[in-house]
Amino acid sequence: MAILAFDIGGSAVKYGIWNEDQLIGKDKFKTPKTWEEMKQQLVIVKKNAEKNVTLEGAAFSAPGAVNQKARQIEGVSAIEYLHFFPIYDELEEAFDLPVSFENDANSAGLAEVWKGSAKDNDTVLFVVIGTGIGGAVIVNKEVHHGPHLSGGEFGFMLLNETQSFSELGTAVRMAMRYADRKGLSHDEIDGKQVFELAEEGDPVAKEEVDKFYSYLTRGLYNIAYSFDPEKIIIGGGVSNMDGLLDRLNLEMIDLLNRIKYKIFRPELELCTFRNDANLIGAVYNFLQKNDKLTSD
Repeated sequence: MAILAFDIGGSAVKYGIWNEDQLIGKDKFKTPKTWEEMKQQLVIVKKNAEKNVTLEGAAFSAPGAVNQKARQIEGVSAIEYLHFFPIYDELEEAFDLPVSFENDANSAGLAEVWKGSAKDNDTVLFVVIGTGIGGAVIVNKEVHHGPHLSGGEFGFMLLNETQSFSELGTAVRMAMRYADRKGLSHDEIDGKQVFELAEEGDPVAKEEVDKFYSYLTRGLYNIAYSFDPEKIIIGGGVSNMDGLLDRLNLEMIDLLNRIKYKIFRPELELCTFRNDANLIGAVYNFLQKNDKLTSD
């Protein structure tokens, strides 16, 4: 028996088949403009998959706040048509299979505690660093959603009087600050280029890179002491950067040395999965929701 997994994104829908403990048949299609087009394309993928395997369900990773009890996607996202209607029911009818949904960041976090960097841990924070900062709170290998479905929304945390973690602690914002100081437009330079300029000795780039690490470390410290996880797993595009973890650990040691009281040093680790994280985590969520883990 196999599980069909989908990762719905703003520009593309990725999919694959989880069979015999591996992800096979991976592919993608462009995200449709309407729900009816989306549903038709999903059904086509499902029918093609059934030619090769026997499916026991379909697992989805999606943007927005997934309300597991109401069986719908709430909140907001770039794909507005996914929200506030009985999406589970419609797909179960179309597929003639049980379906599960989980938020994309939560899915990525679940992948890490199932088979990734936190597979030996139960209580983990997963931090996604992209345009903004999001993530997941995993307790006993399950997602903590919270009563407002806002568990893992670390980016809203304030790091000063008015600015949030998302506004200060990302490479995207670092590049924007550099551009402002240099009189450039924001689309003329990106984070990777600022890191490179800092390595080459550009003093403004070096200042902004130092700020980036300082803000990111401060945010990670705050969430570590709020939730007391075994590990904090770092994902998102910046996690691919050489030397990121070494620098963050040095910054964390420096921060701890500058404060009066400290109980533990947060353990930081990079994510194992990249492009497949949401698909793998969606599968794990399906297995949890359908009590399939003992037979997996």
